[in-house]
Amino acid sequence: MSVHNVTAEAETFTCNAYLAEGERTVLVDAGSMPGVVDAVANYVDDVDAVALTHQHGDHVAELDAVLDAYDAELLCYGDHQRRTRKLEDGDTLTIGDEEFEAVYSPGHADDHLAFVSDSTIFSGDVVVYSDGAFDDGSFGRTDTAGQSREREIESIRRILNRLPAGVEHMYAGHGDEFHGDVRAVVERALERAERREPKYPEE
Repeated sequence: MSVHNVTAEAETFTCNAYLAEGERTVLVDAGSMPGVVDAVANYVDDVDAVALTHQHGDHVAELDAVLDAYDAELLCYGDHQRRTRKLEDGDTLTIGDEEFEAVYSPGHADDHLAFVSDSTIFSGDVVVYSDGAFDDGSFGRTDTAGQSREREIESIRRILNRLPAGVEHMYAGHGDEFHGDVRAVVERALERAERREPKYPEE
Protein backbone atom coordinates (compact mmCIF):
# COMPACT_ATOMS: atom_id res chain seq x y z
CA MET A 1 0.00 0.00 0.00
CA SER A 2 1.39 3.39 -1.01
CA VAL A 3 0.54 6.26 1.34
CA HIS A 4 1.14 9.91 0.41
CA ASN A 5 0.73 12.98 2.59
CA VAL A 6 -0.97 15.24 0.04
CA THR A 7 -0.88 18.29 2.33
CA ALA A 8 2.84 18.01 3.08
CA GLU A 9 3.64 21.19 1.13
CA ALA A 10 0.88 23.29 2.72
CA GLU A 11 1.71 26.89 3.57
CA THR A 12 -1.36 27.30 5.79
CA PHE A 13 -2.47 25.34 8.86
CA THR A 14 -3.90 21.96 7.97
CA CYS A 15 -3.92 18.40 9.15
CA ASN A 16 -1.97 15.71 7.35
CA ALA A 17 -4.26 14.28 4.67
CA TYR A 18 -3.16 10.81 3.61
CA LEU A 19 -3.90 9.27 0.24
CA ALA A 20 -3.75 5.47 0.38
CA GLU A 21 -3.46 3.82 -3.01
CA GLY A 22 -4.44 0.22 -3.59
CA GLU A 23 -7.47 -1.95 -4.12
CA ARG A 24 -9.59 0.87 -2.67
CA THR A 25 -8.13 4.35 -3.01
CA VAL A 26 -9.01 6.28 0.13
CA LEU A 27 -8.16 9.74 1.40
CA VAL A 28 -7.89 9.77 5.18
CA ASP A 29 -9.04 13.30 6.08
CA ALA A 30 -9.33 16.05 3.50
CA GLY A 31 -7.38 18.78 5.26
CA SER A 32 -7.74 22.52 4.86
CA MET A 33 -5.08 23.20 2.23
CA PRO A 34 -6.41 25.04 -0.83
CA GLY A 35 -5.56 22.95 -3.86
CA VAL A 36 -5.74 19.59 -2.14
CA VAL A 37 -7.76 18.25 -5.09
CA ASP A 38 -4.84 19.00 -7.42
CA ALA A 39 -2.40 17.44 -4.96
CA VAL A 40 -4.44 14.23 -4.99
CA ALA A 41 -4.55 14.31 -8.80
CA ASN A 42 -0.76 14.16 -8.89
CA TYR A 43 -1.07 10.53 -7.75
CA VAL A 44 -4.43 9.15 -8.85
CA ASP A 45 -7.28 9.78 -11.26
CA ASP A 46 -10.01 8.70 -8.88
CA VAL A 47 -10.75 8.43 -5.16
CA ASP A 48 -13.18 5.80 -3.92
CA ALA A 49 -13.79 7.26 -0.47
CA VAL A 50 -12.82 9.80 2.13
CA ALA A 51 -12.54 8.42 5.67
CA LEU A 52 -12.57 11.03 8.42
CA THR A 53 -10.82 10.70 11.75
CA HIS A 54 -12.93 13.63 12.99
CA GLN A 55 -14.53 16.82 11.75
CA HIS A 56 -12.40 19.65 13.12
CA GLY A 57 -11.93 22.38 10.53
CA ASP A 58 -8.31 21.57 9.73
CA HIS A 59 -9.45 18.06 8.74
CA VAL A 60 -12.56 18.91 6.70
CA ALA A 61 -12.32 22.43 5.25
CA GLU A 62 -11.57 21.02 1.78
CA LEU A 63 -13.89 18.01 2.14
CA ASP A 64 -16.63 19.28 -0.17
CA ALA A 65 -14.06 20.10 -2.86
CA VAL A 66 -12.68 16.55 -2.72
CA LEU A 67 -16.12 14.91 -2.70
CA ASP A 68 -17.24 17.04 -5.64
CA ALA A 69 -14.10 16.41 -7.68
CA TYR A 70 -14.04 12.65 -7.24
CA ASP A 71 -17.65 11.73 -6.43
CA ALA A 72 -16.20 9.83 -3.49
CA GLU A 73 -18.06 8.15 -0.65
CA LEU A 74 -17.81 9.74 2.81
CA LEU A 75 -17.16 7.47 5.78
CA CYS A 76 -17.24 8.96 9.27
CA TYR A 77 -18.60 8.63 12.79
CA GLY A 78 -20.21 12.04 13.29
CA ASP A 79 -23.25 13.38 11.46
CA HIS A 80 -22.54 14.97 8.09
CA GLN A 81 -25.03 15.81 5.34
CA ARG A 82 -22.85 14.04 2.76
CA ARG A 83 -22.05 10.97 4.85
CA THR A 84 -22.41 7.75 2.84
CA ARG A 85 -21.68 5.31 5.65
CA LYS A 86 -21.59 5.80 9.39
CA LEU A 87 -18.59 4.14 10.98
CA GLU A 88 -19.10 2.75 14.46
CA ASP A 89 -16.53 1.41 16.88
CA GLY A 90 -15.37 -1.99 15.63
CA ASP A 91 -16.54 -1.53 12.04
CA THR A 92 -14.15 -2.56 9.30
CA LEU A 93 -13.22 -0.71 6.13
CA THR A 94 -10.71 -1.17 3.34
CA ILE A 95 -8.07 1.53 3.01
CA GLY A 96 -5.64 0.94 0.17
CA ASP A 97 -4.94 -2.80 0.20
CA GLU A 98 -5.60 -3.45 3.88
CA GLU A 99 -8.58 -4.11 6.13
CA PHE A 100 -8.80 -1.62 8.98
CA GLU A 101 -10.82 -1.55 12.18
CA ALA A 102 -12.38 1.73 13.28
CA VAL A 103 -11.58 2.48 16.93
CA TYR A 104 -13.81 5.08 18.56
CA SER A 105 -11.39 7.37 20.38
CA PRO A 106 -12.96 10.56 21.80
CA GLY A 107 -11.26 13.08 24.06
CA HIS A 108 -9.77 15.45 21.52
CA ALA A 109 -13.03 15.30 19.55
CA ASP A 110 -16.33 13.59 20.35
CA ASP A 111 -16.49 12.00 16.89
CA HIS A 112 -12.89 10.79 16.71
CA LEU A 113 -11.91 7.50 15.08
CA ALA A 114 -8.54 5.85 14.60
CA PHE A 115 -8.09 3.22 11.88
CA VAL A 116 -5.97 0.17 12.71
CA SER A 117 -4.80 -2.72 10.50
CA ASP A 118 -2.28 -5.50 11.04
CA SER A 119 0.52 -3.19 9.89
CA THR A 120 -0.69 0.41 10.03
CA ILE A 121 -2.53 2.98 12.14
CA PHE A 122 -4.09 6.21 10.93
CA SER A 123 -4.32 7.79 14.36
CA GLY A 124 -5.79 11.19 13.60
CA ASP A 125 -5.18 13.52 16.54
CA VAL A 126 -5.72 11.10 19.42
CA VAL A 127 -2.06 10.07 19.43
CA VAL A 128 0.77 11.41 17.28
CA TYR A 129 4.47 10.79 16.87
CA SER A 130 5.64 14.41 17.14
CA ASP A 131 3.82 17.71 17.40
CA GLY A 132 6.06 20.34 18.96
CA ALA A 133 4.96 19.58 22.50
CA PHE A 134 6.50 16.10 22.63
CA ASP A 135 8.61 14.08 20.23
CA ASP A 136 8.39 10.30 19.97
CA GLY A 137 4.90 9.99 21.43
CA SER A 138 2.34 12.73 22.01
CA PHE A 139 -1.43 13.08 22.32
CA GLY A 140 -4.18 15.38 21.09
CA ARG A 141 -4.84 18.59 22.96
CA THR A 142 -7.76 18.52 25.39
CA ASP A 143 -7.82 22.06 26.76
CA THR A 144 -10.74 23.60 24.88
CA ALA A 145 -14.50 23.34 25.35
CA GLY A 146 -15.92 19.88 24.72
CA GLN A 147 -12.57 18.13 25.08
CA SER A 148 -11.57 15.78 27.90
CA ARG A 149 -8.18 14.55 29.07
CA GLU A 150 -9.82 11.63 30.87
CA ARG A 151 -11.60 10.46 27.72
CA GLU A 152 -8.38 10.96 25.77
CA ILE A 153 -6.52 8.69 28.18
CA GLU A 154 -9.27 6.06 27.91
CA SER A 155 -9.07 6.27 24.12
CA ILE A 156 -5.31 5.77 24.01
CA ARG A 157 -5.69 2.76 26.28
CA ARG A 158 -8.40 1.39 23.96
CA ILE A 159 -6.10 1.79 20.97
CA LEU A 160 -3.31 -0.05 22.78
CA ASN A 161 -5.70 -2.88 23.62
CA ARG A 162 -6.70 -3.21 19.97
CA LEU A 163 -3.30 -2.59 18.37
CA PRO A 164 -1.92 -5.72 16.68
CA ALA A 165 1.65 -6.65 17.55
CA GLY A 166 2.93 -6.10 14.01
CA VAL A 167 1.92 -2.47 13.50
CA GLU A 168 4.95 -0.61 12.16
CA HIS A 169 3.48 2.38 10.31
CA MET A 170 1.87 5.36 12.02
CA TYR A 171 0.22 8.17 10.09
CA ALA A 172 -1.02 10.86 12.47
CA GLY A 173 -3.05 13.98 11.84
CA HIS A 174 -0.13 16.27 12.66
CA GLY A 175 3.64 16.01 12.82
CA ASP A 176 5.81 13.36 11.25
CA GLU A 177 4.84 9.90 10.15
CA PHE A 178 6.62 7.08 11.96
CA HIS A 179 7.87 3.65 10.92
CA GLY A 180 9.04 1.26 13.61
CA ASP A 181 7.77 0.19 17.03
CA VAL A 182 4.40 1.94 17.00
CA ARG A 183 3.27 0.35 20.27
CA ALA A 184 6.20 1.96 22.11
CA VAL A 185 5.26 5.37 20.69
CA VAL A 186 1.64 4.99 21.80
CA GLU A 187 2.73 3.83 25.26
CA ARG A 188 4.89 6.95 25.65
CA ALA A 189 1.95 9.10 24.55
CA LEU A 190 -0.24 7.44 27.18
CA GLU A 191 2.35 7.94 29.90
CA ARG A 192 2.59 11.63 29.07
CA ALA A 193 -1.19 12.07 28.92
CA GLU A 194 -1.59 10.33 32.28
CA ARG A 195 0.57 12.97 33.97
CA ARG A 196 -2.46 15.24 33.50
CA GLU A 197 -0.21 18.26 33.15
CA PRO A 198 -0.99 20.99 30.60
CA LYS A 199 0.27 19.95 27.19
CA TYR A 200 1.27 23.53 26.42
CA PRO A 201 2.16 25.04 29.84
CA GLU A 202 2.74 28.51 28.41
CA GLU A 203 -0.91 28.81 27.32
